[in-house]
Amino acid sequence: MTVISSYLICHYTCASMPNVLILTEVQEAMRARYKAMLLERYPQLTINVVGHHNDVGPYIAETDILLCFSPPMADHVVRDAPKLKWIQALGTGVDNIVDLPSLGKEVLVTNVRGIHGPPVSEAAISYMLSLARDLPRATHAQGKSAWERWPANLLDGKTAGILGVGLIAEYIAPICKQFGMTVIGISSSLRSATDFDRMVHRDDLVKIAGELDYLVALTPLTAETRGIIGGKVFAAMKPSAYLVNVARGGVVDEPALIKALEAGEIAGAALDVFAQEPLPADNPLWKTKNLMIFSHLGGYSHGYEDRAMPTIAGNMGKFLGGDPKAMINIVRKPASWGV
Repeated sequence: MTVISSYLICHYTCASMPNVLILTEVQEAMRARYKAMLLERYPQLTINVVGHHNDVGPYIAETDILLCFSPPMADHVVRDAPKLKWIQALGTGVDNIVDLPSLGKEVLVTNVRGIHGPPVSEAAISYMLSLARDLPRATHAQGKSAWERWPANLLDGKTAGILGVGLIAEYIAPICKQFGMTVIGISSSLRSATDFDRMVHRDDLVKIAGELDYLVALTPLTAETRGIIGGKVFAAMKPSAYLVNVARGGVVDEPALIKALEAGEIAGAALDVFAQEPLPADNPLWKTKNLMIFSHLGGYSHGYEDRAMPTIAGNMGKFLGGDPKAMINIVRKPASWGV
């Protein structure tokens, strides 16, 4: 333990240390690693770990700090946490955290951002290639021991529209350019960005949709973006175009997507995220034609906890040191802080 860590722990309070609850559905070994890495830096913390929101019962009433991704969250977690002071989201997305009805006004929320460029971009590119080369067909042929050949579509010469121009979009744009693609940024605010051929406003999504061979969703889920990729967008897209969603499930109108795929309005789609996660077994998306389903794998990669820990541990140090306003990636301030 460093001298700084020792000071921060003592500075927080010599009488009691905060209770930390880690709630995440990732593999048990990864959950354990978050705990071990935090205890290495702050050994006097009390840290409990659960893999599902239904398992928080024994710990939640005494929890001061919650570490979690947004998909496994549920309102009862914050409702039953009267001592909760801070939520550190383990990913970028904070929907299903900041919008929980029972979230107290004084709960601080921070996230982890800036580390998702490589994993999410690689996922998006792999999904685009899978759609272009119809890799599911190859898998099915192998299962039947059938030798089948068909011409592949190319990314070269195609146009990708990236909805949501943030850090991940700025990482993936030059990769698309390396494949010989034209890249159009679609954003709520027009600004210059390298490696984009041009930028258009998000309000013009329907107008621009007909130019796109690939529509890649990277935008956060907000009231303005919920269902933004819907029937009007699909109707405006080319019959040969594809959708790739590595953002949030709610960004896509899923019933409209099913209708568009079944009607052949677009050629196919790859979804990494869904309005309800885990995706229920009876959801019609599972049986929709020309749709590839991935179980929120985009940012899920080996070493993720190592990349996230500098933010988590740094914020923990500021919190224990009594200086929460110095924490980074604050996305929701306590009401008492004012504007």
